[in-house]
Amino acid sequence: MADGQRVAPADDTALQSALADEARLVRRVRWRLVAWSGISTLIVLLVLGTGLYWAVAGALEQSSVTWLADRVDPWVLRLESGQDPDNGAGTDRPDALQFGFEPGAGNTYLFAFDDAGTPVQLGRQPVVVLDGMPEPGSMAASRTATDGRDVRTVDIQFGEASVPARLLTQRFTYIVDQKTYFLQALQDRSAEVGTLNALLGTLLVGGLVAVLAAFVVGYLYASRALVPIRESLAAQRTALRRQREFAADASHELRTPLTVIRSSLEHLTRHPERPVGESQEALGDIEAEVAHLTGLVDDLLLLARSDSGAVALDRMTLDLSDVVFDAVTPLERIAGDRGVRLSVDPEPVMVAGDSARLRQLVTILVDNAIRHSPREGLVEVVVRREGETAWMEVRDQGPGVRPEDMPHVFDRFYRAPGAPQGGTGLGLSIAAWVAAQHAGRIGVANRTEGGAAFRVEVPAVAGEIHPPLPPVSPASPEARDAPGS
Repeated sequence: MADGQRVAPADDTALQSALADEARLVRRVRWRLVAWSGISTLIVLLVLGTGLYWAVAGALEQSSVTWLADRVDPWVLRLESGQDPDNGAGTDRPDALQFGFEPGAGNTYLFAFDDAGTPVQLGRQPVVVLDGMPEPGSMAASRTATDGRDVRTVDIQFGEASVPARLLTQRFTYIVDQKTYFLQALQDRSAEVGTLNALLGTLLVGGLVAVLAAFVVGYLYASRALVPIRESLAAQRTALRRQREFAADASHELRTPLTVIRSSLEHLTRHPERPVGESQEALGDIEAEVAHLTGLVDDLLLLARSDSGAVALDRMTLDLSDVVFDAVTPLERIAGDRGVRLSVDPEPVMVAGDSARLRQLVTILVDNAIRHSPREGLVEVVVRREGETAWMEVRDQGPGVRPEDMPHVFDRFYRAPGAPQGGTGLGLSIAAWVAAQHAGRIGVANRTEGGAAFRVEVPAVAGEIHPPLPPVSPASPEARDAPGS
């Protein structure tokens, strides 16, 4: 049971197109966020990984160069000063110019060459030269260097194996014959290369995992971040759909009374010679439809203003039972004309609200119950307080509400099949709005004994409580003498 008629919705092609466009927009934004998350993480990892790799490589290189310099510098000092490198003592002096070279062991090999690149023996060290030694490029660079030193990486053949190595070439003048010689210290880089390769592999695998994780996290984050956007778009779609339905339904509701008025006016126009007394039926139709239009326009205006938030409530502390009596008493004649009995069972309870809007809510519910009640039926209005909640229930003995109609009872312009004619079709929507504006709620349920019960709950407030009034009918003298009647 409801008091409005749902008009068939208009063509939804434009709405479906808008939904598709919005879905594509959300998908584009989501993937852009995911791409931004993954690419930004990749860039950060590239910068950090590159910096870490070169920092470690630089540290290893510096350590290797320092080791080679420590190997060469004592010999250069002694050879330039004329000391015999095989004489003297000191824990920092090697026993010979060359170490035994083992690929992969990280050790060094020391050589001496003259200016022509011929291996020479300085002191009593044996002359041992690896294949490919000396390295001419390093000697040429050492010859032109200010400090006479050149450091570079080379690959040497040790048997059939190619070994990565670092070569330090130092130019010096031998004090004995004042000729230019070169010392070349060769250090195996196998361990260094292995360390750098392991670091690079770790950075690549870790970076790949981090980028994939960034894409996953970005997708999840984008999905959550887009929730407000999706909700906003959904709210906009709902508002657009409601506006379209509202316009279509309002047009339908306005068209019927306007058609009746136009027909009545055409009838009067066709018979201008008839006296007014003979045109009472047409004038009555016009008056009734004008009243219907006035009520409909007022309801439409109220809902339009409520949607825009332009309706302000005049809140005050008041007794809900007084509001109920004020609203029910004027409906006494309507109920009597329909053969329906009214009964009010109030319990004084104070609420904070707008007296006019609450009275409007009660009027809507009671009028709705009267129109759906059979002759000799009873409409009961009960007011009670439970804890911090004040509630009012309007019960009728009508056919009740079909289960499929329950979700739509408070929709604008909805009418269940077989609902009685009359009303603006917006009353229950206005009642739901009034309840919501008072921080309350409204609902409907079918009664086991037949009929429907509309229940409104709003917060109760502290205030002066009078003794409960006995259940009375608004048509009785007690009702007319009751407060607020």
